[in-house]
Amino acid sequence: MHFASSVLFCDEATFSREGVFNTHNAHMWALNNPHSTLPRAMQQRFTANVWAGIVGDSLFGTYILPPRLDSHKYLVFLQEVLPELLTDVPTPIRRRMWFQQDGAPSHYARHVREHLDRTFPNRWIGRGGPVAWSPRSPDLSPLDFFSGVL
Repeated sequence: MHFASSVLFCDEATFSREGVFNTHNAHMWALNNPHSTLPRAMQQRFTANVWAGIVGDSLFGTYILPPRLDSHKYLVFLQEVLPELLTDVPTPIRRRMWFQQDGAPSHYARHVREHLDRTFPNRWIGRGGPVAWSPRSPDLSPLDFFSGVL
């Protein structure tokens, strides 16, 4: 079995009614006016923060997270929601599964890292983890390349 097929790649994406999502991934390429902007015409702002994960060829989630995700809300997600989302993953895969997350501030809190150390001992990839997330790295999660189809 390949290593990549035993990693739970996961990420969050924020979607708005203006059609804007993950603006740090949105790049404007143009010969003229490199300072382009996206027009917004909605009177009330609406966003949805969505989590999804991929293990092998299976997609898990999507799960609607709180709009302002902090480390305490993320820990509740890891402890209470994630195990439910993974109930269909066969036990042998769950026992050897790696967990991957990016370097978001809510992922780096001490209590989140301690939980991941207990749940995925020496088998998680992230900022401050046993396998470090590359600082200032481009988004390396496969979900970032498909976030528009969630």
